[in-house]
Amino acid sequence: MKLTFVGADHEVTGSCHYLNAAGKHILLDYGMEQGINVFENIELPVDEGLIDYVLLSHAHIDHSGLLPLLYAKGFRGQIIATDATVDLCSIMLRDCAHIQMQEADWKNRKAKRSANTPPIEPLYTMEDADGTIRRLVPFHYGEIHDLCEGIQVRFTDVGHLLGSASIELWITEDGVTKKIVFSGDIGNKKHTLIKDPSYVKDADYVIMESTYGNRYHTAERPDYVKELANIIDETFAKGGNVVIPSFAVGRTQEMLYYIREIKEKKLLPQYPSFPVYVDSPLAVEATGVFQKNIQGCFSDEALKLLKKGINPLTFPNLHLSITSDESKMINFDDEPKVIISASGMCEAGRIRHHLKHNLWREECTVLFVGYQAIGTLGRNIIEGEKEVKLFGETIDVRAKILQLPGMSGHADKNGLLEWLQAIGNQPQKVFVVHGDDDAAKMFTECLKTEYSYDAYAPYSGTIYDLIADEIEYDATPVPIKKKAFKVSDVFARLVAAGQHLIAVIYKNEGGANKDLARFADQINSLSDKWDRN
Repeated sequence: MKLTFVGADHEVTGSCHYLNAAGKHILLDYGMEQGINVFENIELPVDEGLIDYVLLSHAHIDHSGLLPLLYAKGFRGQIIATDATVDLCSIMLRDCAHIQMQEADWKNRKAKRSANTPPIEPLYTMEDADGTIRRLVPFHYGEIHDLCEGIQVRFTDVGHLLGSASIELWITEDGVTKKIVFSGDIGNKKHTLIKDPSYVKDADYVIMESTYGNRYHTAERPDYVKELANIIDETFAKGGNVVIPSFAVGRTQEMLYYIREIKEKKLLPQYPSFPVYVDSPLAVEATGVFQKNIQGCFSDEALKLLKKGINPLTFPNLHLSITSDESKMINFDDEPKVIISASGMCEAGRIRHHLKHNLWREECTVLFVGYQAIGTLGRNIIEGEKEVKLFGETIDVRAKILQLPGMSGHADKNGLLEWLQAIGNQPQKVFVVHGDDDAAKMFTECLKTEYSYDAYAPYSGTIYDLIADEIEYDATPVPIKKKAFKVSDVFARLVAAGQHLIAVIYKNEGGANKDLARFADQINSLSDKWDRN
């Protein structure tokens, strides 16, 4: 019964943890890294074709985005998630595959102008995404399922995104039973649209996120409706557009909820029917999924509106842009408007076109409403970048850049502590993951010194024996160097290769003595060769 940390260790994106237990190979999430990767991740310590199950906490791409790559490399097991997560992944993974193929095509067309440039292959294809979607298996919230002999699983609503869950696992191996709880992304309380997080009662081991483990949201939840109304009012008065880079799933629907209220309460009497464009086919499809999962996931506040016959996600003069032609026409209309477009971190998608048309205009506002990972275009703009590159063109940043404070789907430090302390017993170990380096370290130290938890923030490659309750291999951080330092980059690759070798060694534990001896001789021979250099 061993747990190996693969991704989102001292980083926020790329969530992935590997369990070798009860004779099964299990992944908790398999997400895509976004923004700058600070530390090198190990490769999966098992062949993709041998993985039996993926337990998926929610549909965000940094938790699910590499599943089609897993399929492309031979995975044919089951991907188990909540009903709503299955519905969302069915559209999100196809959208992500489309982006991969589109970007590869664009780069290849550009490369034709350069000699000796090899063609670029997409990370995965639409066929891989479709194959992945066929592996999805929906589970209801709150039900304990026998996954296989020796393993039971339950998904508990954690209030981060429609369908998001913490995952409870009961594993029995060699007569020993341990309960492992993976928090997933813990939601911010008092959502207007979806339910607050539910809590888990007990655990032997906890793997928990720490995105805001060193920060607090505002003491009182801001009046987002009033603040958004003021931003729209001030921008429209200057003749500009309000451009909102928004995650297609979750944040876009929340913004529609607030704008509907602005219109219902007539908070902008001088602009009673201002136009709003949702320019994201994925967001449009995702909004349909939200409406399909009303009863199981919506907050009491949203359900009250529905009982009155009010759809909380629609209003007059809302335009849903599907085709590329519809998208292009938005910026050829001079009327001030609100443009909501993906991706939320401005790394891909139609939002980049809207930034190209609006960032240089002083009368416009770009309003960020979600977390921006280090190294993303969104993060650079928020941190004061004066000019950015879009489609090979340098664009001056003259628009007003704003953020809605506390507008996050993640719990802050208090919310994280509240979730952990709801576990009635003292877990044997709390593994702190899914936070940048500072957040993970500071939250871990807080748990240890202020609350007496046995807490530990592992780096990618760390292996923990859950029966012996001890670290089997304590990985050291392998920083990814900047491209300018090519020699250092090669050294980082060498260290990563050594880390991978350690993982392979542990994977072969219990193998035939003859094979292990030959493997040891090969390693020693190679080490002796390089030690003499």
